[in-house]
Amino acid sequence: MQNEVIGTKPIRSLEDALNRCQNLGMRLSRQRRFILELLWQEQEHLSAREIYDRLNRQGREIGHTSVYQNLEALSDKGIIECIERSDGRLYGNISDSHSHVNCLDTHQILDVHVELPEELIRFVEAQTGVKITDYHVDFFGYRLPQES
Repeated sequence: MQNEVIGTKPIRSLEDALNRCQNLGMRLSRQRRFILELLWQEQEHLSAREIYDRLNRQGREIGHTSVYQNLEALSDKGIIECIERSDGRLYGNISDSHSHVNCLDTHQILDVHVELPEELIRFVEAQTGVKITDYHVDFFGYRLPQES
């Protein structure tokens, strides 16, 4: 939704992310490619430290500074998602507009697509006088117990 409003195609895949970098004139360095590949492969939100650790475990040597600089550049251009948390930033692949489920016991952030009823959107518009063009919802909770 949001991307369509500003006239750009939504990023739905690693290939879309790489194309967006090129369209924006960003250099596709080896390190930048490693980071994008990892975020699309892992499908979760990771801290810069976790990205650094996972890449180096995969034998893709990359320095701390390079990780931080690339994450900032990619998130500033809207190619990856950056979520501000009290304990630091988490980065993830970006996709269509989506909401988040924040798991309070595992500290994971899970992407979920939620479509709010049209009546609720109209209610919010009427209350605020703002035309809603996009939204995301943050849910918080604990893992459900596994049934035996």
